[in-house]
Amino acid sequence: MPSSHYDSACLPDILPLYYRQLFPFAQYYRWLNYGGVQKNYFQNREFSFTLKDDIYVRYQSFSTQNELEKEMQKMNPYKVDIGAVYSHRPNQHNTVKSGSFQALEKELVFDIDMTDYDDVRSCCSAADICPKCWTLMTIAIRILDRALREDFGFQHLLWVYSGRRGVHCWVCDEAARKLSVAARSAVAEYLSLVKGGEETVKKVVLTDPIHPFIRVSLTVVKSYFSQYALQEQNILSSKESVDKVLALPSHVRKELLQHFQNEKNPEKRWELLEELAKEKRASVKKGHHFEKEIMLQYCYPRLDVNVSKGVNHLLKSPFSIHPKTGRISVPIDLRELDKFDPFAVPTISLICEELDRPRTGEEEEKEDTKEKENEKDAAERRKIRDYKRTSLAKYVKYFDQFLEGMARSWKGELLKKSDLQKDF
Repeated sequence: MPSSHYDSACLPDILPLYYRQLFPFAQYYRWLNYGGVQKNYFQNREFSFTLKDDIYVRYQSFSTQNELEKEMQKMNPYKVDIGAVYSHRPNQHNTVKSGSFQALEKELVFDIDMTDYDDVRSCCSAADICPKCWTLMTIAIRILDRALREDFGFQHLLWVYSGRRGVHCWVCDEAARKLSVAARSAVAEYLSLVKGGEETVKKVVLTDPIHPFIRVSLTVVKSYFSQYALQEQNILSSKESVDKVLALPSHVRKELLQHFQNEKNPEKRWELLEELAKEKRASVKKGHHFEKEIMLQYCYPRLDVNVSKGVNHLLKSPFSIHPKTGRISVPIDLRELDKFDPFAVPTISLICEELDRPRTGEEEEKEDTKEKENEKDAAERRKIRDYKRTSLAKYVKYFDQFLEGMARSWKGELLKKSDLQKDF
């Protein structure tokens, strides 16, 4: 088994190999071209490259897949970000009359970063993550994916691991790409429950009647809460962590502390807290949802709302490398979400090592039989064979499946267009 040890100093040496032989350009272009349904959609898309020594190059745009490939292989970016589809080609933005260069469309995107949970996780802080706190990302994906599909009717959601400490969601439906800033803000606000900065102690406040979306989200949180919060994060074990929890329902703090004096088991302590909330609700007709507020404050997704609101906001591209960890930003297959392990995501070092393994006789034989293919096809096929020989293969395969689902909707749009043209 090759070592997956990653040394950031080696990045300049291995990036050329990654972009030359492993980056899935064909699928990438297929995604961002959206079936060619809208003219110049790919050509007017902004790409941004971060080069060595944090040199930042914005407003890159390309006419074809081949042009994008050549430029990425020439510049070997440390990081790639994707921006909006503009009214004009981004690489010509300086030649366009002031005010007429406008961001028109972009996928509706969500960015969830583990650092935003630092006040409620005890295992790690800042950029560090571990299997214990990764559960927060699993909960976030479960809640947001369901809401975006069932409450808003979106279908084409691409969830991507950031490569270090978070996840991104790209909502790729045509209706999502055309949303105004006001509509994006409304969706982001609908999905936001945890509010207030570091100074705010109580960040979730529920009022009667509880919105159906919050009720459904709570069922997701409940399924993870005991294992994650009570056992792994020990939120009701030490005096310090108990004080932190009981600062939220401060009006019943004394009462709960008395109960907790005779009960040290975290699970039983939580049961006592839930029972008290039920008693309070029975005696007072409104409010007293403090057990739900605690669960949501500790587990509910924390969105960077500004990322979702802006049409022209840049977001890290799928299959980009994270320069600090070397991990690749890979799509996440939601059918295996609970098994997803960020530490098992391949690093660029690992897949480049895997590529260096000697080929089997069978692979070489197949290659010889295809020597007569024209050069371009041969190069494309070789690239497909190359990533298939690495740990990147299963992630590209899932990306392919996602694109197949989207292609069915493009075909529908193209058929509608051709029917409309026939009507003339």
